Formats: sequence, C-alpha cells, structure tokens
Amino acid sequence: MNPLEIAANAFVASGILLAGRNNIHTWWTGIVGCALFAFVFYEARLYADVTLQAFFIITSVIGWWKWLRGREGAELPVRYSKPSLLIAATGAAAVVAVGYGFLLQRYTNAFAPFLDSILLAFSVLGQILMMERRVENWWAWLLVNTLAVPLYASRGLQVTSILYAAFWVNALVSLSRWRLLANIGAHGYNEYDYKR
Repeated sequence: MNPLEIAANAFVASGILLAGRNNIHTWWTGIVGCALFAFVFYEARLYADVTLQAFFIITSVIGWWKWLRGREGAELPVRYSKPSLLIAATGAAAVVAVGYGFLLQRYTNAFAPFLDSILLAFSVLGQILMMERRVENWWAWLLVNTLAVPLYASRGLQVTSILYAAFWVNALVSLSRWRLLANIGAHGYNEYDYKR
C-alpha cells in the first residue's frame, strides 16, 4: 500500500466527516489531504483530479473564512438554494465536464478523460455549494462518489475507492443532517435549541 495514498485518505476522510457534522475543522484537514492527493492522482495520471485538488485547497481557505465570517461578519447558516441557481449551476458543470474532457482526451494521456472531467466539474459544484453552506452540496457529492469508486478502483487506488464508497454513505447521512439544520435555521432556532 502506498503510504501517501493512506495519509491523503486519512486527512480527507477526517475533513469529510467533519463537514457532515457542520464542523469548521473540515477546512484545514481538507487542505492537508488535498495537497497529498494531488501527488497521488498525478502518479495515477488522473490530471483532472490534480487540478481539482488545487481548486479544493484554494476554496478550502475561502470556505474556512466564509463559514466563520461570511455573512456580514457572522457565521453562515445552513440553507437551501433556489431551484433556478441549481439548474444553472448543474448545466454549467455539465458543459465544463464535456469541454474539459475533450481537452484531456486531445492533449494528454489521461485515463478516462470524460469520467475524470465529470468528477472535476461536479466536485467544483459541490465544493462551491459547501462553501456557501447549501444543503444541495450533498447531492453533488453523492454523484461524484458514485462515479469515483469504480474509476479509482480501475487505477489500482483500492484504499481511495473504498474510502469514496464510505464517503457516499457519509454524503447520504450528511444530506439528512443538513436538511434538518436548514429547517431549524429557517424557523429561527439554532441547533442547540432544537436538541433541548
């Protein structure tokens, strides 16, 4: 087993579990894990995933700040997105996936350029929605994790493939939790009032 892959998975797993719990520490653990994964994916010739890790690092710094101070100096609440925003964002992600897939196919020796590009585009969508504490981020992660499991297994990244299967379960549980948090917030309560 590749120690770098194991370390990357450990940090990213911690970050994703913390995200599901709506915990601010999701961001720094994700930054470390993404930096490690950039090297893992480069070795596996999954170049869209290398690009994605750089994006994750940058957006994790922004997300960290937004979660703490993003709403006029106050913490962002968990909330739902407008349907029109989701339709436009999903369409944009699909266009990016196709375009980037063509670029990878034409100019690199990438393995599965279109599938890898779908992972990239919808991971970007999921990350942006998560930065804004939008419930729908978990739908994007369910799609990404569903496609990532067989892709990573086909590249010999067994630990990563197994972890992404666990991420799928975490995304499903987290979707339910974030729906609850958004509904609580919409009624003027906070999470702690609800637990009493």
